[in-house]
Amino acid sequence: MTNDREYSAAQRAELRISRILNPNHPLSREDVIWMLEYIKKKVADDDPALTGLSQPRLLRNFHCFAEAAMSLIHRGRASDQEADRLQGWLKEASYGLTAAKRSEPHE
Repeated sequence: MTNDREYSAAQRAELRISRILNPNHPLSREDVIWMLEYIKKKVADDDPALTGLSQPRLLRNFHCFAEAAMSLIHRGRASDQEADRLQGWLKEASYGLTAAKRSEPHE
């Protein structure tokens, strides 16, 4: 069995993102906060992956980031449908920042 210490920080982040965005994963508040922090850090660090995205795509990323953040603020107990919508927003907000998204044409 592979130990987490055997992975780089980037690999651990990719694994966590993959788990969070998995439709079978029960999304927690901690997952959403972690994902929003990850995206915020990538933007603040001027991640080169963002430079290849078009302005409409960047606006879509921001819109979904804002929707996810506002959902977290206003969220009581989330239904399965709300959790699915939140996962979708996180997926769109992280577009271009994850290994899976860098390989998908999606504009």
